[in-house]
Amino acid sequence: MVTPREVERTFREAGAFREGHFLLSSGRHSSFYLEKFQVLQWPARTATLCADIAEWARSRAPRTIAGPTTGGIILAHEVGRQLELRAVYAERIESGPRREFRRHFALASGERVLVVDDIMTTGGSVQETIDAVRAAGAEVVGAAVLVDRSGGAASLDVPLHALWTLDIPTYVPADCPQCAEGVPLAKPGTTPAPAART
Repeated sequence: MVTPREVERTFREAGAFREGHFLLSSGRHSSFYLEKFQVLQWPARTATLCADIAEWARSRAPRTIAGPTTGGIILAHEVGRQLELRAVYAERIESGPRREFRRHFALASGERVLVVDDIMTTGGSVQETIDAVRAAGAEVVGAAVLVDRSGGAASLDVPLHALWTLDIPTYVPADCPQCAEGVPLAKPGTTPAPAART
């Protein structure tokens, strides 16, 4: 089992724990950002972290591993590889905050599915993936994330396993102290250019 301190060290050594003023995918602002792809670019580090998730998942007897795009794809495949199970992923629907399985992925009625993701802030992406699994008629046996940055505040209706739990404050734009101070806002991830402040 990997300890939270070891997960933190992995993120720090990879340069994945950043300080600044960031727009998160949830729409909230934060002075800290976890750039998971700085960790996930290293297969050996990813395998070590996923081994902990796989070990936790064994007693739940999943038949399939599912993750949300994008980082969840990598984790689903690695956990699936270690458990010798299939890995699928749920994509966001353009028309709203919802995900579905495309590309001819199919889940059987009652199929036992473990949902995995990288960083959980509000639990939105994980919950959307859980909802997609249930919409397909399958059963969610649990969820696992590398980091729960909500400090345990994000609530799911399935058992959750987080390798590292952090309590990093996030703010709606109107309440963000860095916005009030005029600190430029960066939108990291797939669109690294600074975003307009709101």
